Amino acid sequence: MNVKDRFLKYVAVDTTSHPDAVTTPSTEGQLILAHLLVEEMKEMGLEDVSCDEHGYVFATVPATVQNENNTVLGFIAHMDTSDSASGSDIRPRVIENYDGKDIVLNQEKNIIMRTSDFSCMAQYQGQDLIVTDGLTLLGGDDKAGIAEILTAAEYLLAHPEIPHGKIRIGFTPDEEIGNGSDYFDIKKFAADFAYTIDGGKCGELEYENFNAASAFADFAGVSIHPGDAKNKMLNASLLAMEFQSMMPEAQKPEHTEGYEGFIHLESVKGEVEHASSFYIIRDHDRELFENKKQFMLRAADYMNSKYGQGTVTLRIEDSYFNMKEQILPHQHLLDNVLKAYETTGVTPVVQPIRGGTDGARLSFMGLPCPNLGVGGHNCHGRFEFVCIQSMEKCVEVIVELAKLYCR
Repeated sequence: MNVKDRFLKYVAVDTTSHPDAVTTPSTEGQLILAHLLVEEMKEMGLEDVSCDEHGYVFATVPATVQNENNTVLGFIAHMDTSDSASGSDIRPRVIENYDGKDIVLNQEKNIIMRTSDFSCMAQYQGQDLIVTDGLTLLGGDDKAGIAEILTAAEYLLAHPEIPHGKIRIGFTPDEEIGNGSDYFDIKKFAADFAYTIDGGKCGELEYENFNAASAFADFAGVSIHPGDAKNKMLNASLLAMEFQSMMPEAQKPEHTEGYEGFIHLESVKGEVEHASSFYIIRDHDRELFENKKQFMLRAADYMNSKYGQGTVTLRIEDSYFNMKEQILPHQHLLDNVLKAYETTGVTPVVQPIRGGTDGARLSFMGLPCPNLGVGGHNCHGRFEFVCIQSMEKCVEVIVELAKLYCR
């Protein structure tokens, strides 16, 4: 099966993850896809195919030769899609020989993907794109990664003359809600190094990501009839607004790029008596990351000194850290990707991730794991698309990496 057909098969399964769930995986659809993948991998002839109760799918491409150090390489992708847009009833459309112009995704609702909004479209003129109908996301993040890994695995199985060592494959649930590595069994996976195949355009190489934390702020107010409120009422909703007003304007995500971090207000709920705010904190630099957390704690302390202890309760939880420090001691992980890109004619794009990836947590769990792009753009929304030729190139890159780790 080619990579395009695999991808179209996988996006038919709704695997939206939900952050409020108390189970892993967070949604039934992910288990449906997991079991579909297990059956497909068994039919392909992969070995050690398994799916545990949490939906983690593992398999092995057996070695054709023994490399000098018996290095076991892994390739990992995630099964869930973001809940930022609907992942139900996805209706993908293939545009052959794209003409470089605006794309009408949905004529009835006048939903148009415009080149003026998405300059990345121009580079795909003359190639074949898969787009949405304008009502859902597409699922390239990360079903394109799954399709590429399995297409590469099938190719290697069909060509035993290609020298490569043992290769492990892993598909995880709930990456989009930050839980993709919660039950990842590093010992069972038994790879020395791995790559996540996830995210953006073909050619991306990402080994730096944000340090990340979540902040939960609760505000305790005093509710009094507004007609008798003078010197008595303390409006918790206004306290939440005051707290947010203390956050640095320049450190909002809409004012940052590249290596610049941010403090982002994700949500706020409030009444007079109680309000709560949820923040995410991000920075590539560990010291600046810690400074942001301390700044928020000082703001809470100031408000407690102003209005009384217990007015603001702030809880900060670390989510993941910058994998750079875990990757750089293994420079071959980066060098081999650049070699694979050169061999396959792919232009490398080395950049920091302004987000997170399973690879970050896995790297700190003992599995150094940079991230490679999948050939997609505009993920998490209705303007998401993937390029078929880019997905095919990503398959070539995976095969080439398998060969390089045999030398």
